[in-house]
Amino acid sequence: MSTATASRSGAIPLPAQEPSRALAAVRQLLEERGFRSYPVQTITLKLSDNGRPITYGLPDMHEPELVVRGDGAVTATVSMGERSGCYLVSLRGGPVHTAREAQEAADLILAARPGGGS
Repeated sequence: MSTATASRSGAIPLPAQEPSRALAAVRQLLEERGFRSYPVQTITLKLSDNGRPITYGLPDMHEPELVVRGDGAVTATVSMGERSGCYLVSLRGGPVHTAREAQEAADLILAARPGGGS
């Protein structure tokens, strides 16, 4: 284990996890509750044109995100804080919440659905 200590639940603290692994943990918890989700990797490609043919710049890879769907619509997106290692949970029509563990991130999404809770 890394120099970070384990939490009471035994989970490895987020800064020690790679983002795609951390998001996979949230995905699994949500799938157990009937939510569909899929990972998204955004790549930005910069183009330039100074009167010459367009040349491609180097692609800029952004951190992966998890898109969560419930009732056919996007319910939330989950990403990892670049510096904090926290889950950033963006709920549809609401603010961005932070969570330290996968279960906490999943609970935020489950509580936001109509009827709330489990």
